[in-house]
Order: sequence, then C-alpha cells, then structure tokens
Amino acid sequence: MRSALMITALMSVFFITNIHAASPSDPSAKEPEVLGFVEWVVMDDTEVRLKGRLDTGAKTSSLHAINVEPFEKNDEEWVRFKLPLGDHEDQPSEGQLDHEDVILEFERPVHRTVLIKRKGAPSQRRYVVNMEFCISGKLHETQFSLTDRGRFSYPVLLGRRFMRDDNILTDSAQSFMATQECEYRTLEELAERPEALKRSD
Repeated sequence: MRSALMITALMSVFFITNIHAASPSDPSAKEPEVLGFVEWVVMDDTEVRLKGRLDTGAKTSSLHAINVEPFEKNDEEWVRFKLPLGDHEDQPSEGQLDHEDVILEFERPVHRTVLIKRKGAPSQRRYVVNMEFCISGKLHETQFSLTDRGRFSYPVLLGRRFMRDDNILTDSAQSFMATQECEYRTLEELAERPEALKRSD
C-alpha cells in the first residue's frame, strides 16, 4: 500500500512538473531567437535606422547621444538629447541631403541615472531612458543609457538586459542574421519630421 502511494505521489510530481515546463508563461518554454552580433535597429518613433551591436559584455543598452540636457516637465525629470546622423551615416539617402545636415532631437522621461567609473578619468553620470525599437521585424522596449558613441563603430549597443528579457541569443561569428526587416525612413523623409533639426539650427 505504501509503495502504491509513493508511486502515485511521484507520478503527480512528474505530471505537475511537465505542466509547468510546458506553460506558455514560462520563458524557458519559448525558443530563443538567434541574431548576429551586428543587426539593423530602427528606433520606433522616428524610424531612424542604425547599426546595433549585441554585446553580452554590457548589461544596459546604450544609444549615441550628444548635448544631453536634463529639464523638468510636469514635475518629473526629463532629458533632451540630440542624435546627429552624420556621425555614422547609416540612414539610406536619396542623394538630396548630406547626413551631416540632419540631427534628430529627442525628449524622454528619465528612468534612472548610473554612475560610470572610468580608469584615469573622472566618474561620469549618465541618464537612462526607456525607448522602443524594432529589430528583426519585432518591436521591443529596453533601457538605454545616453552617451556619446561618435567614436565607436556602432551608435547602438544592445546589452544583456534586452537579450534576457526578450529571449535573444547572439551568434558572435555572424552579422545581419535577422530574417525580417523593420520599416525605416530615408534621410530626406527624416529631415521633414518635427524631431529633425538642420545643421544650421
């Protein structure tokens, strides 16, 4: 009798465990998407297209930004920053404008700030904002620290927080593996948007 009860209990545990493992709410039940270490990223609100590097060495993602200025809006801390398209020239152009001529300006509520310790240089406080973006045809949202990435090859860096939360793996030997594209605007179309500033502005 005791053996029969033990077998029944073990079968119940096995059944419950399998139900839990197969549950759609369990992130491990979903097959991860594999992307290259470099992919095209399209920022959702402006549809500006930028090269993004998937970097497991960074926890928080970062976005190229200059002239980062905090301000108050509705009793909340916001930040205003600019994204000069001439620093990387990733945006497709119809040949009517130079990338140097177009700068995008963003305003976002501050999610948090981080203190970056730098060897041989003073510590730097960076603002972190939440932003939506498209990669491989899918819309995502993650935290971006705002920093001048003009001297780097990639204006966008996607870190471990994004990959963990959105079930993404990266193949360090491949680039541009995305099977779907995201819609983006040309340089000339971006220049007509309200977020765009001309170099002379």
